Amino acid sequence: MSKKLETKLVTAGRNKKWTHGVVNPPVQRASTVVFNTVAEKNAATIKRQGHTLFYGRRGTETHFSFQEAMVDVEGGAGCALYPCGAAAITNTILAFVEHGDHILMVDTCYEPTRDFCNIILKKMGIETTYYDPMIGEGIRELIRPNTKILFTESPGSYTMEVQDIPTLSKIAHEQDIIVMIDNTWGAGVNFSPFEFGVDISIQAATKYIVGHSDVMLGTSVANEKYWPQLREQSYLMGQCISPDDAYTGLRGLRTLGVRLKQHDTNALAVAKWLEQRPEVDHIRHPAFETCPGHEFYKRDFTGGNGLFSFVLKTSNKEATTALLDTVEHFSMGYSWGGFESLILANEPSTFDTMRTVANPHFTGTLVRVHIGLENVEDLIEDLARGLEAYNAVLNR
Repeated sequence: MSKKLETKLVTAGRNKKWTHGVVNPPVQRASTVVFNTVAEKNAATIKRQGHTLFYGRRGTETHFSFQEAMVDVEGGAGCALYPCGAAAITNTILAFVEHGDHILMVDTCYEPTRDFCNIILKKMGIETTYYDPMIGEGIRELIRPNTKILFTESPGSYTMEVQDIPTLSKIAHEQDIIVMIDNTWGAGVNFSPFEFGVDISIQAATKYIVGHSDVMLGTSVANEKYWPQLREQSYLMGQCISPDDAYTGLRGLRTLGVRLKQHDTNALAVAKWLEQRPEVDHIRHPAFETCPGHEFYKRDFTGGNGLFSFVLKTSNKEATTALLDTVEHFSMGYSWGGFESLILANEPSTFDTMRTVANPHFTGTLVRVHIGLENVEDLIEDLARGLEAYNAVLNR
């Protein structure tokens, strides 16, 4: 029986073999799994690659429930679990590359992803070429005979460019290149990667899946072609998470749909208010025409969330500091996806080091906000006070 998204989020992973007759699967903690007979041990060894109790690092029933739920919600054939989003990204890449390979990495990637490519992969003799997120058909010119992975992130970190994933995937598959996506913004529900040609979808489940800023967690869901290699390579690299964290991620899935809708509603209201402010040059929210790739967002996404950026008309560090120090409902923090509102600012010079081929060359400060679940009028009033403090510095 087919299920709509909201129903999937409530029912996914709740197989009776994991729940044992209760609503939520019990938290099953284990390192050693014991067997009473040689036959039992041998059977578990044979089936260890599936959802079978074998050894703690292979997972317990709590892990199996969460993995099954992620596949049910996002698609694919299997889900590997990691202790954080960065681990999910790096270990997924490592599972498919070797010395002499080449990867294509979107220039708007998450900053730790860039550091991993520039430091770890370089040390291993794996070359990275960064490409403009809006390159589209032009990606053909960057493909080499040894290109192994095309890595995408849509929307992009901070500047929010939305990529033409179907076009990029089609071209990559012509050369048997693996297409990966950091799908954290889409949260696995607002963008369905496997419907658009993606082979492996990665998330920092720390963000919206957990949803309460209290657990570090990463997921990587692969299609049937690449799941066996991802599963075994990740196991060999020692990747695992605690059953308590798996349980928390599973619990977060249940309210993911309603939380995202409220984040989206709040964020759009704040963004529309900011759009009218004289201090603001433009809004970098995929739902706005001023955001690069807006047309792909309208075509491929089913909704948004609380994360977007806006660019101020001027760059003045003292004024920006006044803005950040004045707001009360917005805290400064490097994550997002929880129930709380957050704010960070990047001066134009920041992108000289963050970007290689897709520097937006802003003249004003970029401010990234995560709009939480607070009352939206309170948030707008808070930003208004912050902008008053900003203007007070500029007008001195």
